[in-house]
Amino acid sequence: MTTLISFAICSVALFAAPVEGRWEADIAQFEAADAKSPPPHDGVVFVGSSSIRLWNTNKAFPDLPTVNRGFGGSQMADSVKFADRIVTKHEPRVVVVFAGGNDIAAGKTPEQVAEDFKALTARIHAKLPKTKIYFVTLFPTVLRQKMDDKFREANRLIEAYVKADDRLGYIDTRAKMTAEDGGPMPKLLRGDGLHMNDDGYAIWNEMVGPILRAEFKEKTATPAATEKK
Repeated sequence: MTTLISFAICSVALFAAPVEGRWEADIAQFEAADAKSPPPHDGVVFVGSSSIRLWNTNKAFPDLPTVNRGFGGSQMADSVKFADRIVTKHEPRVVVVFAGGNDIAAGKTPEQVAEDFKALTARIHAKLPKTKIYFVTLFPTVLRQKMDDKFREANRLIEAYVKADDRLGYIDTRAKMTAEDGGPMPKLLRGDGLHMNDDGYAIWNEMVGPILRAEFKEKTATPAATEKK
């Protein structure tokens, strides 16, 4: 418990004061990887904090063209700032977003998280108006259990916003990641009490996969080849 408390204190200190250029090395690394092996266009871009970064999206969705652009420790506003360099350049058909926990740990309000999500969707849709953007819900963790009321409020605000635009979607994984008493489920988390283990990601894969595959389902059958006489 002492270790978790110490980690929580360090986390708040780490996220509380954004440093200019803090993520530049991470973003430059993505760009170098793009130059060496260009990711597919018209695919799925996953963006957000460490839960995205640690998600093996290629393994989870081998049948889909995926690009993982999660960078650990980031806040929603960081994804907004770098959207042109890590999201829209890939011209994705779908974007999956998970962020907000670090924001609230840094002292931001649920309202600020929701506003930053709105800013992210606006930034993406300014260049890619037809791209579908899904928000994956914040869920309770052992390390941040006292912040969970704010997580739920951020989810609620984003869900209300999403309902007003059919280009947006809301994936409520939280329901399957919450104990009967409303608290966290340690069995879904790593030893740090914050990040998901394989069991946690299995829930995400099970819920997110069908939604993504539906977006890529063939809408028209391939015309049959004309028979040669």
